[in-house]
Amino acid sequence: MNIVPIILLMLCASEAALGQFQLQPQNLTVLQGSTAHFTATVQGTWEVMTWTVNELLVLTFRVNGDTSSSEPQFGAGFCSSGDTSCVEFTISNTTRSRAGTVVCMVQGDFGSKTSRLYVEESGTVNISGGTVMVAEDQQVELECVTSGWFPSPTISWTLNGRTADSSLYNSSSVAHGDSFNTTSELTFRAVRNTTVECLAAVTSLTKPRSSSVFVVVDPKPPDWTVLISIVVSFGGAALLVLLIIGIVFCCKRRKEKQPSYQDEIR
Repeated sequence: MNIVPIILLMLCASEAALGQFQLQPQNLTVLQGSTAHFTATVQGTWEVMTWTVNELLVLTFRVNGDTSSSEPQFGAGFCSSGDTSCVEFTISNTTRSRAGTVVCMVQGDFGSKTSRLYVEESGTVNISGGTVMVAEDQQVELECVTSGWFPSPTISWTLNGRTADSSLYNSSSVAHGDSFNTTSELTFRAVRNTTVECLAAVTSLTKPRSSSVFVVVDPKPPDWTVLISIVVSFGGAALLVLLIIGIVFCCKRRKEKQPSYQDEIR
């Protein structure tokens, strides 16, 4: 009897059974303090499901809804009432110590699936100093410092709500314990009153953390040089015209006063 087809059939059946079990998402990034959600979908009959975080068994979930967890932080339940094919596993108040592998195993022929959990941390953002007062066209230099972030945040700046060109600032980060501190320096020319904002972000943040200052610009005094030059030019031209008119008028009057030849004969 040729057993090769039988072995192949058994392998295919095994792969099909394993393929009926899915764990989503495969990679999840959350902010420290938030809740991480994983969903296991099982097509077929099952009884017991276990969840392991960083190789530690943290929760056992049964098809009848009974749950046994090592800590209140871990929870599980059906995605919708009465639907045993979908189970949601949660890690509330997530900390960075929970980052790593999350493994769901369904007893029987379903096997296990693995996902990866990443936990980020947001810290503080601060622009040194308060309101800045400068003269018009003066170079303004501002420094933004972030502390206690993981991983190192992405820094950007805005001027009156518009994103500043990356050529106007440079940023550098250094490790500080298990987090990162970042310094960003912005340089721009002040031409008007400006609200300057420094923004720091990591992928799990729905909105960047920010700090802002107001730059007050003192306008330059009016430059009278051009106006004076124009006035002098027009004044000189006007005087020249008046002088010419005066000379013509005088010559005409003198000519009218001179007696003609016939008048002399008389």
